[in-house]
Amino acid sequence: MTGKIGINYGREGDDLPSPYKSIQIMKSMKVGQVKLNDSNPEILTLLSGTKIHVAVTVPNEEMIRIGSNETYAEQWVRNSFIPFYPNTLIRFVLVGNGVLNSDIDSDRIALYDSLLPAMRGIKKSLNNHDIRNVKVTTTLSMDVLQTTFPPSNGTFRSGISGTVMPRMLKFLNRTKSVLFLDVYPYFAWSANPKNISIDFALLRGNITQTDPGSGLVYTDLLDQMLDSVTFAIEKIGFRNIRLAISGTGWPSAGDIDQIGANIYNAATYNRNLIRKMTLNPLPGTPKSPGVVIPTFISSLYDENHKIGPGTERHWGLLHANGTPVYEIDLTGSRNMSDYKPLPPAENNEPYKGKVWCEVAPWVNEVSLPSAVSNVCGIDNQTCAALAPGGECYEPVSVVWHANYAFSSYWSKYRSQGAICSFNGLARETTVDPSRGRCNFPSVTL
Repeated sequence: MTGKIGINYGREGDDLPSPYKSIQIMKSMKVGQVKLNDSNPEILTLLSGTKIHVAVTVPNEEMIRIGSNETYAEQWVRNSFIPFYPNTLIRFVLVGNGVLNSDIDSDRIALYDSLLPAMRGIKKSLNNHDIRNVKVTTTLSMDVLQTTFPPSNGTFRSGISGTVMPRMLKFLNRTKSVLFLDVYPYFAWSANPKNISIDFALLRGNITQTDPGSGLVYTDLLDQMLDSVTFAIEKIGFRNIRLAISGTGWPSAGDIDQIGANIYNAATYNRNLIRKMTLNPLPGTPKSPGVVIPTFISSLYDENHKIGPGTERHWGLLHANGTPVYEIDLTGSRNMSDYKPLPPAENNEPYKGKVWCEVAPWVNEVSLPSAVSNVCGIDNQTCAALAPGGECYEPVSVVWHANYAFSSYWSKYRSQGAICSFNGLARETTVDPSRGRCNFPSVTL
């Protein structure tokens, strides 16, 4: 396994550079590894002959079919792996993504039941083709843990700790594979900024915390998160499972209610991460010193088709046109003092005031009528003011009606988890869009 920094190459965006151009960009950035969300044949072909190590993913829907029959595992290996290997340096096959992140329910039974059979089937097929140095594993998030702090208290959720986790860890241990984890200190810090220092989350290394259970001393939140998983693994009987970071990073922008999402923090986190992971000798973590931790930064590009809060569309090191969001050196050889000054962080404290939800300026109006119809069909009151003769009916414009519908729905249902996104059609604003007798509902932060 290489300690060179990797990147997540996602493609959920408009007008992103072509795969050919993207790989040229990666080579110019000296990307050491790349993680794909699938096994795209064009990209795997273009990566042939490069020195970039590759992690391919078997998507969840494909995993269910593969897990049902070993014939499908062999078929996947023949079609999605053999044509490209070894000229393309595929090092990891990630079977499924986040399968165990949520508790099992009627919608997830097929995913749970398919995970291990699919992993075993693909590994068996690779062995049958005498391919033994490719690690077969899966990707999980910190949601698999029931407790994470202090790290020595790390335990898996009760629904998986005595069932699927021991069986999966036994497979990883037997095949000398690694467990891939999405580890985002941003989410842990932004959920609890009063009790977690932002310097600790940004890996500045100027704060120490001692775990009272283990006596281990921590200088950053990332190490704490990783070690909480290692302690959880040990609690169910495994001591030699290696970890890899399938995704980490910091968003460079986000919604108004998303604290700390800015260019200053994003650049600081990723620069410190790279410096940490490329040190010689390798630091590992307090619990596992000196080990290589393959690390993939999220992500190569900002991807505007990602759904969810605003931060989802701002994890990229590059804008969609391929230009840098901020300066970054993936090799870790550049001194911090050599970077140009960054714009100051202006949202490290929560915003206080009223916020509305409006149509995003980049949206094609053709998408709006169906969205408005869906929102207004939720109940009789959300869009009552938009009825003919209502106080917000005029001006009769699809954007105006969408602005009101989005704001009204968000203000009514935010307490139940609604976000101002509407599949990427909306954004938050602090500018009151109300006019005349039409008062837009708002959210008070």
